[in-house]
Amino acid sequence: MTRSAQASAGSAKPLLRTLCVFLAAIAAVGAAPFITLTDFGLSAQMFAGDGNQTLRAAGYAFSIWGVIYLGLLIYAIWQALPAMPGSTLLDAVAWPSVIAMGGCAAWLFAAALDAKLATVGVITVSAAAMILGLVRAADQRRRAGPSRLILWPLCLLAGWLTIASAINALTVLTAFGVVADPDRTAWALGGVAVVTLVGGGLVWRIGHLAYGLPIAWGLTAVWVAEQGGKPAVAAAALAGAGMVLVLSLAAGRPGRMARRGGQAG
Repeated sequence: MTRSAQASAGSAKPLLRTLCVFLAAIAAVGAAPFITLTDFGLSAQMFAGDGNQTLRAAGYAFSIWGVIYLGLLIYAIWQALPAMPGSTLLDAVAWPSVIAMGGCAAWLFAAALDAKLATVGVITVSAAAMILGLVRAADQRRRAGPSRLILWPLCLLAGWLTIASAINALTVLTAFGVVADPDRTAWALGGVAVVTLVGGGLVWRIGHLAYGLPIAWGLTAVWVAEQGGKPAVAAAALAGAGMVLVLSLAAGRPGRMARRGGQAG
């Protein structure tokens, strides 16, 4: 599809929306360095340490944020370039991405202030907004034109927020004493099951490999972290990672979305 055809398939890019996407990406990427440099409250690691006895992911898993942040910056710059026209795909995901990226920054400040309930609300809303945008976008992709610089960063973000929401919720419930020691394995197994089922179902609906990859990555990190203390949880996490990965590869295979779009039409 040519640029002119892509432009005709969508709408002119609203200036306010374009600016908000760019600023939200800057906020998401800049929040962590700002908190570190200003010594503002708790670090994300310190916040997570209070209540991580139920479900943990190995520390290396959070290095995925470097990839996500880079992708978000590329997406934000790309969509703002005057040469890049609007599209139905961008219309579907732009405002949800503003909510999700802004939520990433807001979560870090809530964690720094040890506002536990706020972190659960922020990350859940961020994940839901981005997922809903991607579900809407799935119906536009067959005619939306080039989309890698939009979908890969936003699907990676949505996938990671999906598993992070579950871990965050269990961390807060544990910190508040809702999840007590005898029940932690059951709660952890429930969390792994929810992430696997929700992630697997959504990657099939969204139809993009990049949504499932962070979930499989995170579940593998749970397997690494929980092998010693909770072998059943570790085994379930590894099985869940494999299931989500297989579904992701199947959902993202070339031509699937085009065939689905053709059937819908």
